[in-house]
Amino acid sequence: MSTVNSTTSADVIAALQKSSTSTTSKTEEAQTRFLKLLTEQLKNQDPLNPMDNAQMTSQLAQISTVDGIDKLNKTLTSLLEGSQSNEALQAAALVGKGVMVEGTKLTLSGSKAYGGFELATAADKVTVTIKDSKGLEVRKMELGSSDAGVFNFAWDGKSTNGTQAVDGNYTISVSATRGSDTVKTTSLQLSTVNSVLRTSSGSVSLDVGAGNLVSLSDIKQIL
Repeated sequence: MSTVNSTTSADVIAALQKSSTSTTSKTEEAQTRFLKLLTEQLKNQDPLNPMDNAQMTSQLAQISTVDGIDKLNKTLTSLLEGSQSNEALQAAALVGKGVMVEGTKLTLSGSKAYGGFELATAADKVTVTIKDSKGLEVRKMELGSSDAGVFNFAWDGKSTNGTQAVDGNYTISVSATRGSDTVKTTSLQLSTVNSVLRTSSGSVSLDVGAGNLVSLSDIKQIL
Protein backbone atom coordinates (compact mmCIF):
# COMPACT_ATOMS: atom_id res chain seq x y z
CA MET A 1 0.00 0.00 0.00
CA SER A 2 1.33 3.44 -0.83
CA THR A 3 2.02 5.91 1.95
CA VAL A 4 0.66 9.42 2.35
CA ASN A 5 2.98 12.16 1.07
CA SER A 6 4.75 14.02 3.87
CA THR A 7 3.50 17.37 2.57
CA THR A 8 0.36 18.28 4.52
CA SER A 9 -2.52 20.60 3.66
CA ALA A 10 -1.22 23.11 6.19
CA ASP A 11 2.16 23.14 4.39
CA VAL A 12 0.47 23.84 1.07
CA ILE A 13 -1.63 26.68 2.47
CA ALA A 14 1.32 28.23 4.32
CA ALA A 15 3.44 28.18 1.17
CA LEU A 16 0.57 29.67 -0.82
CA GLN A 17 -0.06 32.53 1.61
CA LYS A 18 3.64 33.38 1.71
CA SER A 19 3.81 33.57 -2.07
CA SER A 20 0.66 35.68 -2.34
CA THR A 21 2.51 38.73 -1.05
CA SER A 22 5.15 38.53 -3.78
CA THR A 23 5.06 39.56 -7.43
CA THR A 24 2.71 38.24 -10.09
CA SER A 25 5.27 35.72 -11.37
CA LYS A 26 5.71 34.32 -7.88
CA THR A 27 1.96 34.02 -7.53
CA GLU A 28 1.81 32.00 -10.72
CA GLU A 29 4.65 29.81 -9.44
CA ALA A 30 2.70 29.24 -6.22
CA GLN A 31 -0.34 28.17 -8.21
CA THR A 32 1.71 25.67 -10.22
CA ARG A 33 3.40 24.34 -7.08
CA PHE A 34 0.06 24.04 -5.33
CA LEU A 35 -1.44 21.99 -8.13
CA LYS A 36 1.60 19.70 -8.21
CA LEU A 37 1.46 19.17 -4.46
CA LEU A 38 -2.27 18.53 -4.57
CA THR A 39 -1.79 16.01 -7.40
CA GLU A 40 0.88 14.20 -5.39
CA GLN A 41 -1.37 14.10 -2.36
CA LEU A 42 -4.16 12.56 -4.40
CA LYS A 43 -1.80 10.00 -5.98
CA ASN A 44 -0.25 8.97 -2.68
CA GLN A 45 -3.24 9.15 -0.39
CA ASP A 46 -4.31 6.11 1.60
CA PRO A 47 -7.19 4.47 -0.30
CA LEU A 48 -8.70 3.48 3.04
CA ASN A 49 -8.42 7.02 4.35
CA PRO A 50 -8.74 9.36 1.35
CA MET A 51 -8.43 13.13 1.50
CA ASP A 52 -11.54 14.76 2.89
CA ASN A 53 -13.61 16.56 0.22
CA ALA A 54 -14.03 19.58 2.46
CA GLN A 55 -10.24 19.80 2.87
CA MET A 56 -9.70 19.67 -0.89
CA THR A 57 -12.39 22.32 -1.46
CA SER A 58 -10.75 24.53 1.15
CA GLN A 59 -7.37 24.28 -0.59
CA LEU A 60 -8.87 25.05 -4.00
CA ALA A 61 -10.63 28.06 -2.47
CA GLN A 62 -7.29 29.29 -1.09
CA ILE A 63 -5.59 29.28 -4.49
CA SER A 64 -8.67 30.86 -6.11
CA THR A 65 -8.66 33.64 -3.49
CA VAL A 66 -4.99 34.44 -4.06
CA ASP A 67 -5.52 34.57 -7.82
CA GLY A 68 -8.55 36.83 -7.35
CA ILE A 69 -6.65 39.20 -5.07
CA ASP A 70 -3.79 39.42 -7.58
CA LYS A 71 -6.20 40.32 -10.39
CA LEU A 72 -7.95 42.86 -8.15
CA ASN A 73 -4.62 44.51 -7.33
CA LYS A 74 -3.84 44.79 -11.05
CA THR A 75 -7.22 46.37 -11.70
CA LEU A 76 -6.88 48.87 -8.84
CA THR A 77 -3.36 49.80 -9.97
CA SER A 78 -4.63 50.43 -13.49
CA LEU A 79 -7.52 52.56 -12.20
CA LEU A 80 -5.17 54.58 -9.99
CA GLU A 81 -2.78 55.27 -12.86
CA GLY A 82 -5.69 56.33 -15.06
CA SER A 83 -7.04 58.61 -12.33
CA GLN A 84 -3.65 60.26 -11.83
CA SER A 85 -3.26 60.87 -15.57
CA ASN A 86 -6.73 62.40 -15.73
CA GLU A 87 -5.94 64.57 -12.70
CA ALA A 88 -2.75 65.84 -14.37
CA LEU A 89 -4.69 66.80 -17.51
CA GLN A 90 -7.30 68.66 -15.46
CA ALA A 91 -4.59 70.50 -13.54
CA ALA A 92 -2.71 71.47 -16.73
CA ALA A 93 -5.88 73.10 -18.09
CA LEU A 94 -5.89 75.47 -15.08
CA VAL A 95 -2.46 77.01 -15.74
CA GLY A 96 -2.86 80.78 -16.10
CA LYS A 97 -6.37 80.82 -14.64
CA GLY A 98 -7.58 82.45 -11.46
CA VAL A 99 -8.79 80.19 -8.68
CA MET A 100 -10.19 80.65 -5.20
CA VAL A 101 -8.31 78.78 -2.49
CA GLU A 102 -8.31 79.01 1.28
CA GLY A 103 -6.42 82.11 2.44
CA THR A 104 -6.79 85.68 3.70
CA LYS A 105 -4.75 87.61 1.14
CA LEU A 106 -6.49 90.36 -0.85
CA THR A 107 -4.54 92.20 -3.56
CA LEU A 108 -5.74 95.65 -4.64
CA SER A 109 -4.61 96.54 -8.15
CA GLY A 110 -6.02 99.34 -10.30
CA SER A 111 -8.57 100.03 -7.56
CA LYS A 112 -9.97 96.51 -7.92
CA ALA A 113 -9.67 93.48 -5.66
CA TYR A 114 -11.46 90.16 -5.53
CA GLY A 115 -11.88 87.77 -2.61
CA GLY A 116 -14.21 85.03 -1.53
CA PHE A 117 -15.64 83.02 1.32
CA GLU A 118 -17.27 79.69 2.04
CA LEU A 119 -20.22 79.20 4.38
CA ALA A 120 -20.95 75.89 6.04
CA THR A 121 -24.64 76.78 6.37
CA ALA A 122 -26.93 79.59 5.24
CA ALA A 123 -26.45 82.94 7.01
CA ASP A 124 -28.64 85.98 7.67
CA LYS A 125 -25.65 88.30 7.79
CA VAL A 126 -22.19 88.08 6.22
CA THR A 127 -19.49 90.61 7.01
CA VAL A 128 -16.06 90.98 5.36
CA THR A 129 -13.44 93.02 7.18
CA ILE A 130 -10.47 94.34 5.20
CA LYS A 131 -7.23 95.35 6.92
CA ASP A 132 -3.99 96.85 5.66
CA SER A 133 -0.48 95.44 6.11
CA LYS A 134 -0.30 97.06 9.59
CA GLY A 135 -3.47 95.31 10.74
CA LEU A 136 -5.55 98.48 10.68
CA GLU A 137 -9.14 98.20 9.50
CA VAL A 138 -9.69 99.84 6.13
CA ARG A 139 -13.18 98.73 5.21
CA LYS A 140 -16.00 96.64 6.60
CA MET A 141 -18.37 95.29 3.95
CA GLU A 142 -21.83 94.08 4.90
CA LEU A 143 -22.88 91.53 2.26
CA GLY A 144 -26.32 90.68 3.64
CA SER A 145 -27.75 87.14 3.71
CA SER A 146 -26.33 84.19 1.82
CA ASP A 147 -26.93 80.50 1.23
CA ALA A 148 -24.40 77.84 2.16
CA GLY A 149 -21.59 77.40 -0.36
CA VAL A 150 -18.75 79.29 -2.03
CA PHE A 151 -19.09 82.94 -3.07
CA ASN A 152 -16.85 85.78 -4.22
CA PHE A 153 -16.97 89.54 -3.79
CA ALA A 154 -15.33 92.61 -5.31
CA TRP A 155 -13.78 95.57 -3.51
CA ASP A 156 -13.41 98.91 -5.27
CA GLY A 157 -10.61 100.03 -2.97
CA LYS A 158 -12.75 102.55 -1.13
CA SER A 159 -12.10 102.81 2.61
CA THR A 160 -14.80 103.26 5.25
CA ASN A 161 -14.45 107.07 5.10
CA GLY A 162 -14.75 107.07 1.30
CA THR A 163 -11.09 107.69 0.42
CA GLN A 164 -9.30 105.53 -2.14
CA ALA A 165 -6.92 102.99 -0.66
CA VAL A 166 -3.52 102.55 -2.31
CA ASP A 167 -2.81 99.47 -4.39
CA GLY A 168 -1.08 96.71 -2.49
CA ASN A 169 -1.65 93.72 -0.27
CA TYR A 170 -4.43 93.55 2.29
CA THR A 171 -6.00 90.80 4.40
CA ILE A 172 -9.59 89.79 4.95
CA SER A 173 -11.59 88.09 7.66
CA VAL A 174 -15.15 86.85 7.24
CA SER A 175 -17.83 86.46 9.89
CA ALA A 176 -21.42 85.27 9.53
CA THR A 177 -24.43 84.67 11.74
CA ARG A 178 -27.83 83.04 11.48
CA GLY A 179 -30.10 84.44 14.12
CA SER A 180 -28.07 84.33 17.30
CA ASP A 181 -25.85 81.49 16.04
CA THR A 182 -22.42 81.88 14.51
CA VAL A 183 -21.96 80.31 11.09
CA LYS A 184 -18.67 78.61 10.24
CA THR A 185 -16.84 80.56 7.54
CA THR A 186 -13.66 80.12 5.51
CA SER A 187 -11.87 83.05 3.90
CA LEU A 188 -10.78 82.54 0.29
CA GLN A 189 -8.16 84.36 -1.72
CA LEU A 190 -7.80 84.78 -5.46
CA SER A 191 -4.65 83.15 -6.82
CA THR A 192 -3.29 82.36 -10.26
CA VAL A 193 -2.16 78.84 -11.19
CA ASN A 194 1.43 79.20 -12.39
CA SER A 195 2.42 75.60 -12.99
CA VAL A 196 1.62 71.96 -12.27
CA LEU A 197 3.91 69.67 -10.32
CA ARG A 198 3.83 65.89 -9.95
CA THR A 199 5.12 64.53 -6.65
CA SER A 200 7.14 61.34 -6.20
CA SER A 201 3.95 59.58 -5.06
CA GLY A 202 2.26 60.42 -8.36
CA SER A 203 -0.16 63.02 -6.98
CA VAL A 204 -0.56 66.43 -8.62
CA SER A 205 0.06 69.82 -6.99
CA LEU A 206 -0.55 73.31 -8.38
CA ASP A 207 1.77 76.25 -7.78
CA VAL A 208 -0.42 79.27 -6.98
CA GLY A 209 2.42 81.66 -6.21
CA ALA A 210 4.42 82.70 -3.15
CA GLY A 211 5.61 79.13 -2.74
CA ASN A 212 2.10 77.86 -2.10
CA LEU A 213 1.16 74.43 -3.45
CA VAL A 214 -2.43 73.20 -3.49
CA SER A 215 -4.21 70.12 -4.77
CA LEU A 216 -7.20 70.08 -7.13
CA SER A 217 -9.48 69.39 -4.17
CA ASP A 218 -8.26 72.62 -2.50
CA ILE A 219 -9.67 74.74 -5.33
CA LYS A 220 -13.04 76.11 -4.24
CA GLN A 221 -13.87 78.11 -7.36
CA ILE A 222 -12.44 78.76 -10.84
CA LEU A 223 -12.81 82.28 -12.20
